[in-house]
Amino acid sequence: MTQPKSLPHGGFEPDVVIVGSGAAGGMAAYALTRAGIKTLVLEAGRDYDPVSESAMLKWNHEAPLRAISTPDKQFGYYDATAGGGWEVPGEPYVNAPGTTFRWWRSRMLGGRTNHWGRHVPRFGPYDFKGKSRDGFGADWPISYEDVAPYYDRTEKLIGVSGANSGLENHPDSSPGVLQPPSKPRVSELMIQAAAADLGIPCVPSHYAILTRAIEHRHAPRQACFYATPCGRGCAIGAAFQTTTSLLPMALGTGKLRIVTNAMVSRVVTDARGRAKGVEYFDRTTGSTHFTAARVVVLAASACESAKILFNSHTAQSPQGLANSSGQIGRSLMDSTGTDIFGHIPALEGRPRYNEDGKDNAHLYIPFWLYKEQAAGKLDFPRAYHYEIGGRFEMPGARFGLAGAEDGYGLSLKQDARRYYGAQVSFSVRGEMVPNADSYCELDPDAKDKYGLPVLRFHWKWSDHEYRQIAHGVKTAKQIIERMGGRVLTPEMPPEQAIQSGGEIIHEVGTTRMGSSAADSVTDGFGKTWDIDNLVIVDGGVFPSNAHKNPTLTIMALAWRSMDHLASRMRKGEI
Repeated sequence: MTQPKSLPHGGFEPDVVIVGSGAAGGMAAYALTRAGIKTLVLEAGRDYDPVSESAMLKWNHEAPLRAISTPDKQFGYYDATAGGGWEVPGEPYVNAPGTTFRWWRSRMLGGRTNHWGRHVPRFGPYDFKGKSRDGFGADWPISYEDVAPYYDRTEKLIGVSGANSGLENHPDSSPGVLQPPSKPRVSELMIQAAAADLGIPCVPSHYAILTRAIEHRHAPRQACFYATPCGRGCAIGAAFQTTTSLLPMALGTGKLRIVTNAMVSRVVTDARGRAKGVEYFDRTTGSTHFTAARVVVLAASACESAKILFNSHTAQSPQGLANSSGQIGRSLMDSTGTDIFGHIPALEGRPRYNEDGKDNAHLYIPFWLYKEQAAGKLDFPRAYHYEIGGRFEMPGARFGLAGAEDGYGLSLKQDARRYYGAQVSFSVRGEMVPNADSYCELDPDAKDKYGLPVLRFHWKWSDHEYRQIAHGVKTAKQIIERMGGRVLTPEMPPEQAIQSGGEIIHEVGTTRMGSSAADSVTDGFGKTWDIDNLVIVDGGVFPSNAHKNPTLTIMALAWRSMDHLASRMRKGEI
């Protein structure tokens, strides 16, 4: 392939180029620019301004189809996904015969941080050493103690509200780190009481949503005023996203430039096999460009970074760049997921009041059976948690009632008023054990609009995950029944109840870190074993995927990796 001419970026010559502007890329840019390092961020999606573009205070009835999801807006008409989704025009992917994996791509500045759930529990000591506990998968080459200082820094920086609960394998934050938690709703207090009767904890959630304002010269953020769904984007910056925090902070140093609509196709190497920059397509014109840098940092998301490395193959690395271990694309994981709904008669007909609160539940149920699991009393090896729901919220086209409303006219309205707000939900989110049948690779035939091979996914849940889901469904039903409610979710085997791979959008593990170049792609700082100036900071480096949502850990690891990179650059090692 002929190397295109370099694009000068207005005369800006970066020391580091970062691919991606979401959780990993935004944090990498923040950490590097604070260290005085000239940094260029290349974002495949379009520019996005949450202040002017978010539909925070729009009503569902003002939107087409009552704001229901559509093929173009899969999370609803007002969702902040300005570009991307399960399908991206001109950028297909392939599922191997007999398997299903759904790959969400975000094509906008800030990536998924503009519309994610913002639930940010920490991984605990067990989560970094799963194989040592049960013999499955792989241990991380680092421990909780290595990451703990960066958890504190990240929580303080992005603004995490919640409370320390002192639970096993759910580490507390240091004093003064967390913002105050939000007051629980009535339905959440009912769930908490019923769970307590069953010996199950229900504690304040940790969310990257401000309950106290954060003053910053370049990125001031207001406290949440509890009146709008966070997934629409947050113009006041209360709900964390890189577009209202990390990126403006990094730009404020004068050390950052951002280029949007820059679809990176490959990492370019020199005669010695070291990275010398990246090639990318301008998504608006189709033209090809090259930018040089001393270091390349991949933060494009787990599968996208794997795709870039596969397509960066050379004569010396025919199976993909930095792939001497053969592990790129392997150990693909996602969180398990299923939803259980219940109707609670005690919540019927209650007085109307503003119960919006944060967009997500103010309480959640963390895993509580570690001792039983270690003693062999459970038939699955890894943990799960519940993200609970239930409140007065804005009705939409799919606003769910108890299924008992009937008739039309006045009687239907009376039923709707009676059953409104009387439903609760339990979303299981669990850890998947990596397996040899779940991975991605380049498809031998299919290509995208740029002429590049696309990813082909192989996917398989194991009995570990099915048994975990069965336990989660059974226990959620027990809590609903303890509340005096009835379960609305139909009975089905766990093989049907579990959501498809990729649907939870927690995919990780395709470029995993390890202790040896023989069986991993990077070291504990995300530096690839094969190329010392190529670093990976997204979820691809995860050797395992705890049941806890991965974004906080992605950001903490990115900060830690960039501090290490900055130190190496200051010493002249790169």
